[in-house]
Amino acid sequence: MNTHELTSVQIKKNILSGDMSAKSVTAEFFSRVEKSDTEIGAYLSLNKEMALKKADEVDKKIKAGAHVGLLAGVPIAVKDNICVADSITTCASKILANYRSPYDAHVIERINDEDGIVIGKTNLDEFAMGSSTEHSAFKITKNPWDLDYVPGGSSGGSAAAIAADMAAVALGSDTGGSVRQPAAFCGVVGLKPTYGRVSRYGMVAFGSSLDQIGTLSKDVADSSLLLQAIANYDKRDSTCVNLEIPDYISQLESLDPGISIGVPKEYFAEGLKDEVRKAVDTGLDIYKKLGAKIVEISLPHTEYAVAAYYIIATAEASSNLSRYDGVRYGFRSQQSSGILKMYEATRSEGFGDEVKRRIMMGNYVLSAGHYDAYYLKASKVRTLIKSDFDSAFEKVDCIICPTSPVPAYKVNEKSSDPLEMYLSDVYTIPANLAGIPGISVPCGLTSDGLPIGMQILGKHFDELKILQIARLFEKELNFNAVKPKLDFTKE
Repeated sequence: MNTHELTSVQIKKNILSGDMSAKSVTAEFFSRVEKSDTEIGAYLSLNKEMALKKADEVDKKIKAGAHVGLLAGVPIAVKDNICVADSITTCASKILANYRSPYDAHVIERINDEDGIVIGKTNLDEFAMGSSTEHSAFKITKNPWDLDYVPGGSSGGSAAAIAADMAAVALGSDTGGSVRQPAAFCGVVGLKPTYGRVSRYGMVAFGSSLDQIGTLSKDVADSSLLLQAIANYDKRDSTCVNLEIPDYISQLESLDPGISIGVPKEYFAEGLKDEVRKAVDTGLDIYKKLGAKIVEISLPHTEYAVAAYYIIATAEASSNLSRYDGVRYGFRSQQSSGILKMYEATRSEGFGDEVKRRIMMGNYVLSAGHYDAYYLKASKVRTLIKSDFDSAFEKVDCIICPTSPVPAYKVNEKSSDPLEMYLSDVYTIPANLAGIPGISVPCGLTSDGLPIGMQILGKHFDELKILQIARLFEKELNFNAVKPKLDFTKE
């Protein structure tokens, strides 16, 4: 097996045993990116010099017998809305095209402390607003399973990098499904932790009450490893919760399979593609054979989730994006005279269509006369959705449903219809509104050979349980053995 095909756990083991060096592993991944990324377009920038220097430091630590961190020599891709010191952080937007972050996000500090190697920044929908990674100012990322298809979004670059073996693990962000949906489209594992489990310090905000940094990986063990490294209390993020962190790694295999699984009838209704339904049903049958109890449940306010989300998310986005004005940093239009004209021209030229659409929607729902009718009502609906989950988790250990109602669709297939694009997040959005953790694991392929994802949702701060449940399934299916069959995978 080639180095780039190994999981993070395997890479770490080989580096610590001396069978591989961190520097040779890092160099191998850069070589892989050079061979593959011209076609896929997963990366926006590479940190080659910094990465090789860090890898050399890790090798010296090991040689000296010093303590080495959890991520010893593991090459990691980072979504380009997470700040890495002295690196370009663009959010895939023209308005931040040449912005270099002066500091590291908390998760990057944790990765550095645990001896992980950040190899580059990945493409996304501009400011994480989209579900296909077609709304980037710089390039469209393609799905490694079929280059005619999208990888999902907004963390499509990170998901594609993992699927094409161009990173061992990756960081993404999930505001309405932006880790889980691309994981489903690209046949990888995507974990969104509970809101407050992982510090958002240094992640560029989209919807502050919804955003959460998550992980993308080849398997569940790698998700556990990366979460163990980044889930750490940070007082700089007022929403980060100071709770004891379980040992995700050592306890991953210790679950009794006799669990109760809730299956929400609202998630298996109109709009769900037959092939997706069958794959998830097969997944549920596997759990049943293992001894799990399947319970039909109801989440009655699910139908209002998309509407509530797009009111709350756009309202928060319009507020968060007001800082990009051409005065303090970032792009400034040269086609203007006077301060007001400069603001107008800068934001008009600097933001893409989807971002401008959401800013306008957000300003509208927050405006005088509309606030009560839209934002306030959406906030009340959000509370009802959270209550639905609270009630369900009194009866079941987890909830299982499709990650997306459809598999990956073709590039440009939905980009002209924003509403249809928004509806593709119908099964992931409720978890963000409720703040609960969720993980997407591959559960099969369509007749066209495209991956299908199954979503497992858990109680607040119960990431360990959903990781254990996902691992039970993964051991039975062994989807990680299935790889995209494209020419660039031939050595």
